[in-house]
Amino acid sequence: MSKFIITGGRRLKGELSPQGAKNEALQVICACLLTKEKVTISNIPEILDVMKLIELLQGMGVHVEHPSPGEFVFQASNLNFDYFETEDFYKKASSLRGSIMILGPLLAVYGFGVIPKPGGDKIGRRRLDTHFLGFEKLGATFNYDHTDGYFRASADKLQGCYMLLDEASVTGTANIIMAAVLAEGRTTIYNAACEPYVQQLCLMLNKMGARIIGIASNLLTIEGVKELNSCKHRCLPDMVEIGSYIGLAALTRSEITIKNVNIEQLGLIPDTFRKLGIRVEEKGDDLYIPRQEHYMIEDFIDGSILTVADAPWPGLTPDLLSVFLVVATQAKGSVLIHQKMFESRLFFVDKLIDMGAKIILCDPHRATIIGQNHDSQLRATNMTSPDIRAGIALLITALSAQGVSTIHNIDQIDRGYERIDERLNAIGAEIIRVD
Repeated sequence: MSKFIITGGRRLKGELSPQGAKNEALQVICACLLTKEKVTISNIPEILDVMKLIELLQGMGVHVEHPSPGEFVFQASNLNFDYFETEDFYKKASSLRGSIMILGPLLAVYGFGVIPKPGGDKIGRRRLDTHFLGFEKLGATFNYDHTDGYFRASADKLQGCYMLLDEASVTGTANIIMAAVLAEGRTTIYNAACEPYVQQLCLMLNKMGARIIGIASNLLTIEGVKELNSCKHRCLPDMVEIGSYIGLAALTRSEITIKNVNIEQLGLIPDTFRKLGIRVEEKGDDLYIPRQEHYMIEDFIDGSILTVADAPWPGLTPDLLSVFLVVATQAKGSVLIHQKMFESRLFFVDKLIDMGAKIILCDPHRATIIGQNHDSQLRATNMTSPDIRAGIALLITALSAQGVSTIHNIDQIDRGYERIDERLNAIGAEIIRVD
């Protein structure tokens, strides 16, 4: 299994360009199953999770071209339905949580879909009820076979309806939208997720001929159409990677410019870093993070300790709470990190405590960080990446620590960050990949 060997304590300086948004790419690639015509998508991050999904679609019979880095052309005109019962399909689909989003398009176009229980990060319960309750509202039936681990759904005809989602699930909303665009009649989805990734999916589907209104809100209205056509689409820059780079600059006391970030789609991310005392300057569509020797956490207006918590969009993305946590370890002041949406994402803090961070893990959802204001440097150590976001947080911490650290299981980092070692080494980091 691969690992990183990191020499910490170096100041970085230079420019970084964010990759395309991973979570958007997984959605829009699945949407290519909704038409038999060619769909061209650019700015796709060539990371493990995305490439696994592309390989899965190729196994299903989707023709894939790769004319240039980050650009792919998909044509789902001749699916191999026998492939769904093969061991290869089970292995690939079960290793990737994003594979669940092939169900909506398959139901819409072919009237059936099958998927093994998907994998992904081990960050607590991530239920799929929202997906299947939405499909049932549209007229589908489904069952889960506990023996072989397969979800199977079918529908003679999908019929538009009103539905109130039990939670604002991003992948659940995306899956239901993709099923509804070809359903007969009108579908109204209330409490829909409205993250930029979902907005981008809706905009792409409308370019293909769908009729979706209410984009960027939690109330979507979809008029079903008979078919969708080809289109060209470009993924947004990845907001989570952008936030990771801001945190990297702060913790390593470096000077970094992040290019072409699409500032309007970053939501609360820049301002939340500013609450931790970090200077984030907007220069056109770039973010400039100057070198800071110290940064001070703000208190709330009444003097109480700052709380940083995740929430559905336009709230703060949960994917960055691990980064905010490690950044706070060297701030001046204290902060409460409240991870509401996933119950196991804070368990990596034991490694930070081993490195000298002052953290109180209150429960699976909350951690209090007492910042050290860089008065006491973190120590290098050996660690293992438990998931994508904790993995990048540990990498940022190792880059700031004195000495040589080792991170094992870096496939978890590669799932979400493209060539992260090469890109950071280009601006002064010292990261060695050992395969």
